[in-house]
Amino acid sequence: MFFTYILYSILLDTYYVGSTSNLDERIKKHNTNHKGFTGKAPDWHIKWSQVFDTKKEAGRRERQIKAWKSRKMIEQLIGTK
Repeated sequence: MFFTYILYSILLDTYYVGSTSNLDERIKKHNTNHKGFTGKAPDWHIKWSQVFDTKKEAGRRERQIKAWKSRKMIEQLIGTK
């Protein structure tokens, strides 16, 4: 199983879109102090995820959501607006 997911940080008031094969471990990594974008805040939590059979499908969905470049569309997807 592979996942496409959306995280949210209250501190940064922003969303992060990604994909992985191990969602629990990936969220733990996002919440550690590291060099990447999500390393700027320790409060990332999952707002939405979708399961796929292949890495390719999950990556395709991740790229689709990122291509929106729209907070409004992400919030419609996750059901907050």
